[in-house]
Amino acid sequence: MVGRVAGKKAFITGGAQGLGAAAAHKLASEGAKVALADVNLPGAQAVATAINDAHGAGTAFAYALDVTSEPQWKDALAKADADMGGISVLVNNAGISRGGDIENLSLEDWKLVMSVNVDSVFLGTKHALPYLRKNQPGSIINTSSIAGLIAAHNSPVYNASKAAVWLLSKGIALHCAKKKMDVRSNSIHPTFIDTPILNPLRQAFGKEEAEAKLARQIPLGRIGEPDDVANAILYLASDESKFVTGAELKIDGGISAM
Repeated sequence: MVGRVAGKKAFITGGAQGLGAAAAHKLASEGAKVALADVNLPGAQAVATAINDAHGAGTAFAYALDVTSEPQWKDALAKADADMGGISVLVNNAGISRGGDIENLSLEDWKLVMSVNVDSVFLGTKHALPYLRKNQPGSIINTSSIAGLIAAHNSPVYNASKAAVWLLSKGIALHCAKKKMDVRSNSIHPTFIDTPILNPLRQAFGKEEAEAKLARQIPLGRIGEPDDVANAILYLASDESKFVTGAELKIDGGISAM
């Protein structure tokens, strides 16, 4: 096998579309086996089929997973471990957002976003670590956001949830180091990326105006592409980053430098 992650076995949540699908395609193209987990099982299966068509049968697998469900985590990880012959990379990528400022956001939406964005990282890491321990060196890559580092007046739950992912990633890194595990944990922090998460804004303003509105906030003057994030995940999944843990990688076109 050749490739930057040859022999790696990656479990990716939110794999049916967007950043999860892009990461799966990228890792598979560089020699990894990939397990795509998503509440949208048909979507994950479609991505897995495309990867297997491109790289050979047995490269990609798909599983149903509600990332807020502990029993489903246990089941999906066990199946992925059996199908891939181990798990050495965990990509906690699934996430959602809900609008509303601090006075108008409902408690139900607060709990939902925190559950999907934060509880999932806790549950995934807790139950994946036994597999990662058996398949060292391992890597945990948690999708936070630039919104986890920079606040806004109208997205309290998204800001709070992604900030929690950021600091939780550091705590996991320190835990693994303390336990003498060769398992690293890092967070990635994208800004606006061309994925379906932008669709509500596109519907409100039209595609061209919505993307121009977002691009004006970014020093490089454009929104990101899924491959910009997939390349970062590839680096953190590979042994090229063997001395990188407890770090945050910003993929934000310079927005955090302002």
